[in-house]
Amino acid sequence: MSRELIGYIENSKELLQEALHQSLQKLLIPEQLKQSMLYSINAGGKRLRPILLMASYDAYANNNKKVLSSCLAVEMIHTYSLIHDDLPAMDNDDYRRGKPTNHKVFDESTAILAGDALLTYSFEIIAEDPLLNDTQKVEIIRLLSACGGPTGMVGGQILDMEAEKKSATLEELERIHTLKTGELIRFAIYTGAYLANASKEQLNYLTDFAYYLGLIFQVQDDILDVTGDEKKLGKRVGSDQENEKSTYPKLLGIGGAMKQKEIYVEKAKNALEKANAEDSYLMALTDYFSNRDY
Repeated sequence: MSRELIGYIENSKELLQEALHQSLQKLLIPEQLKQSMLYSINAGGKRLRPILLMASYDAYANNNKKVLSSCLAVEMIHTYSLIHDDLPAMDNDDYRRGKPTNHKVFDESTAILAGDALLTYSFEIIAEDPLLNDTQKVEIIRLLSACGGPTGMVGGQILDMEAEKKSATLEELERIHTLKTGELIRFAIYTGAYLANASKEQLNYLTDFAYYLGLIFQVQDDILDVTGDEKKLGKRVGSDQENEKSTYPKLLGIGGAMKQKEIYVEKAKNALEKANAEDSYLMALTDYFSNRDY
């Protein structure tokens, strides 16, 4: 990874972390709820979805302050999904990002409500952004609702649960992860370029790019659950196998999963070139997604 990309990621993460913290800290809400929300937001994480949103905007325009509310919103929705995924009724995980999960620090009821609060507050942030016009607000809220809701991430989550203890086909795996992981990535890529006034043709190619990028992310996630370093991951490895989840390594083996990932990488880069974004940070982030070790 180049120094330039490292600098871009670190600067973006610093900006996002400060904005996320301030956005929640100012809320006049019950303290227990606020601390639970802040706990998971401040736990860190890669911030890849909002960084992708910024990079998508930067590929076509300058002054990315216009996308900050959308960046905060997509990260809050992602964080809420992690809080709920970790609950005993779902994945029953004790650690997330190297720290005890939200329901372990607070309690299950508070964790559920913190997730609910992050989800709903995300839409309020977009609706109140003075840098967006009404048409942009409606379009972004519409897309975020679709990508994060029953036709997107939530639908993918239940398909993932239903695939446990079964042998999913490659087509079924791609559908699960396109919804569960890929839809919020699609939101990030599309929204950044949309606010930067990318053309309809460019937006179509970027939608293709986002599809393959989401699959790249998930394949690498599956591989790391087998081969990753627990200290770097911040959570235990092998949980997919313990939960009998359908994964790329389970279906294709480690070698086959890596080959399939490279197919997705090639298709993602081809789509970026067609979108006239081959010289953007999006291209470098594709390799970063593919080769990350945490």
